[in-house]
Amino acid sequence: MFTSKANTIFQDVIEKYHVVNSVDQAFENPYNKDSQLIEHLLYRKCWIDTVQWHYEDIIRDPQIDPVAALTLKRKIDASNQDRTDMVEYIDSYFLEKYKDVTVKDNATINTESPAWGIDRLSILALKVYHMHEEATRPDASEAHRAACQKKLDILLEQRVDLSTAIDTLLADIEKGDKYMKVYKQMKMYNDDELNPVLRSQK
Repeated sequence: MFTSKANTIFQDVIEKYHVVNSVDQAFENPYNKDSQLIEHLLYRKCWIDTVQWHYEDIIRDPQIDPVAALTLKRKIDASNQDRTDMVEYIDSYFLEKYKDVTVKDNATINTESPAWGIDRLSILALKVYHMHEEATRPDASEAHRAACQKKLDILLEQRVDLSTAIDTLLADIEKGDKYMKVYKQMKMYNDDELNPVLRSQK
């Protein structure tokens, strides 16, 4: 199943990040873009999510310097754009893969594209990793660990359900029972023609 591969890659990314555990560490993709495109995209996607997860931790520090916070906010904005771009690249991969499928007359469209489901799966992998940390943290109280273990159990169940849903969607697209229709993100706040604040600075 596709999500078995994706979940394994996501876990590898998160574990690799935490070896150094710094948002400033160098990134190296072990998958070749030409011969292992989807693996390359999945690895890059989860790395972006993992760095941003830790950006979000840092910016919530109540003692953070306001200037540093603004710099970090800009990094988070850029990371969000990278995340959206990667989702679109992954959807482009699936559009190319299934371009020759004969769509059945009664085929239906899904509420989200495959890549947006995969986006949620990547974030879920981060939640699982960090909730497991809390559920096994030696310096936490027994009550805290028990509460986090209950949350972890739910997250693990959620991952099974989401993985099944994504695999089912891909199988349905491959059979022509579902069809893909991807709408590019039309974000307005980064565009100096569409954002009135940026436009006024021109």
